[in-house]
Amino acid sequence: MIRLLRSKIVWAISLMLLVLLFGVIGYKFISGFTWIEAIYMTIITVTTVGFSEVRPLDPSAKIFTVFLIVTSVFIFGFALSVITEYLLGRNSLQILKKKRVKNKIKSLTNHVVVCGYGRNGQQAAEKLKAYNKSFVVIEKSKEVIERYEDEVLFVEGDVNEDEVLIEAGVEKAQYLIAAVPDDAVNLFIVLSARQLNSKLFIISRASQITSQKKLEFAGANKVIMPDKIGGDYMASLVVMPDLVTFINKLSVEGENTTNLEEVEIEDFTDQMDCNSLRDLDLRQKTGCTIIGYIEPDGNYIINPEADLVLQPKGKVIVLGRPEQIKKLNQMFQIG
Repeated sequence: MIRLLRSKIVWAISLMLLVLLFGVIGYKFISGFTWIEAIYMTIITVTTVGFSEVRPLDPSAKIFTVFLIVTSVFIFGFALSVITEYLLGRNSLQILKKKRVKNKIKSLTNHVVVCGYGRNGQQAAEKLKAYNKSFVVIEKSKEVIERYEDEVLFVEGDVNEDEVLIEAGVEKAQYLIAAVPDDAVNLFIVLSARQLNSKLFIISRASQITSQKKLEFAGANKVIMPDKIGGDYMASLVVMPDLVTFINKLSVEGENTTNLEEVEIEDFTDQMDCNSLRDLDLRQKTGCTIIGYIEPDGNYIINPEADLVLQPKGKVIVLGRPEQIKKLNQMFQIG
């Protein structure tokens, strides 16, 4: 609808310019006016302001003026109606769109709130989309929102305000990612979010080493330093390039590239009796290898023993080729 109205506006403006050009050329060659006089006569004629003519008009000039007035009234009236329709239509569309976004956000539970849609915020959003994880982004830049509003659920506002966090559903959210470049702002976000939802798992970005402990003390469960990770990665490429390249080959997303999968023990116990990793026997059934186990309290066990006793709230980390991971997911209806 908006695209159609825009094409109408282009057409209307073109007609208006054509009328003005027609009037200037007509007065120039019919009445012998100078170019300035012709422009002046055209403007006061099409706008019907009632100013006096530059000089008395002869009969041919009067007939031309009548024709110009009638033509300009219709064309300018058409242009005004199109522009008005466009403005009203756009406002109505924006109102409906904002209402629809608010309703979607209200219906979300256990979602992720991403604060800031800069470089790190966009990377986080892309990863969440790849895993079909519901999320809401808080962003104050209207330009950024208008550019990505068809792809992301946005809440426009200042992340420092509790009302904005509440509008993003932080009270019902499961995770919050504070991805703003300013550590002081992230600190305030963490404090506010922790106060609004004590069970929220908060991940914050930090630029300075001195900010890490402050953010953790304020309530952040994990603090990530992108610059430090980038430096470690570059140094690793020097010290152990082949190992880093191998790790880069491991993928956790995509239909045909996934090599790693995180599976809850409950996904297995619902379909089979298994008390230990040996009972699962995933290597024989799917070709996948269990390389890690996460206990319910969050303790990580690397390369667990086959006789490790499984707990219902635990998780296993599985490694395999894409076709093996796909077979695992299909066999146990995972994801």
